[in-house]
Amino acid sequence: MEQALEILFTASFWVAAIRIASPLIFATMGELICERAGVLNLGIEGIMTAGAFAGWFTVYSGGDLWTGVAVAALAGAMFGLLHATLTVPLGLSQHVVGIGVTLLATSLTYFTYRLALPQVTTPPKIEPFQPLPIPGLSKIPVLGEALFTQTPLTYLAFVTVAVVAWMLYRTPIGLAVRAAGENPSAVEAQGISVTGLRMGAVMVGSALMAVGGAFLTMSAFNSFFFEMINGRGWICIALVVFGSWRPGKALLGAILFAAFDAYQIRLQQISGGVVPYQVFLMMPYALSILALILVARRATYPKALMIPYQKGER
Repeated sequence: MEQALEILFTASFWVAAIRIASPLIFATMGELICERAGVLNLGIEGIMTAGAFAGWFTVYSGGDLWTGVAVAALAGAMFGLLHATLTVPLGLSQHVVGIGVTLLATSLTYFTYRLALPQVTTPPKIEPFQPLPIPGLSKIPVLGEALFTQTPLTYLAFVTVAVVAWMLYRTPIGLAVRAAGENPSAVEAQGISVTGLRMGAVMVGSALMAVGGAFLTMSAFNSFFFEMINGRGWICIALVVFGSWRPGKALLGAILFAAFDAYQIRLQQISGGVVPYQVFLMMPYALSILALILVARRATYPKALMIPYQKGER
């Protein structure tokens, strides 16, 4: 028990937790933008997979790391455009389209991988983003090592939260996006296109989801392999609900889940095999479900979420 508690006060534990949280932060912010505009994007799992491959393959083909991030974002935006076209102006089921986008993006990614690298038996490696300590701040005990010795993409993830929060609550476009998810007829009454707002939000959100996937291949690891997203997209959808559709709370939820995940890995090491490892693997998900149950009952969701809107409706 003493060893288990000591883990929580070590810098290495929090370094790992922040690293695990980083792709979740990107994807959660992307899903939050989509849902704030009134669109549930269940294509997140496939979009993250496509982003992971697009970014990695760009670097593997000779591009630099930031070009890989840009290509991943572009790939995500294209799948977002497909999702938005089918769900916003055409009004198709957001559940069905989202699952379809996930299947399409995942299958197309695996097909492209096999087509581009037919003879490969082990995933090729690239040179990923390296940790970039912030002078001065990285010397702070525990907190400095956890927050200020990360890779540039982790810093970008936290900046993204601040930008999304500022955009949603401090700008006219953010007000319009939130109104599109609450009362789209009021947005139309101001002469603003609800269709354009929702499609733009889904494309931007999907681009962030893809960057979250690219983090895994370009910052956390150095190669692409099948099933590497491993359900992270679905966790991000739950984190949006956990955060009550607010960027700050969703950030805390992502760090909490990542801490659970990092913790179970260390508990496995000190358990000595007495407890089956599957119990530890289950822990972050079970605890996240419990936290979601406790928080979600008080959450206020966007009133027009998943409700199609056609111009002229009241």
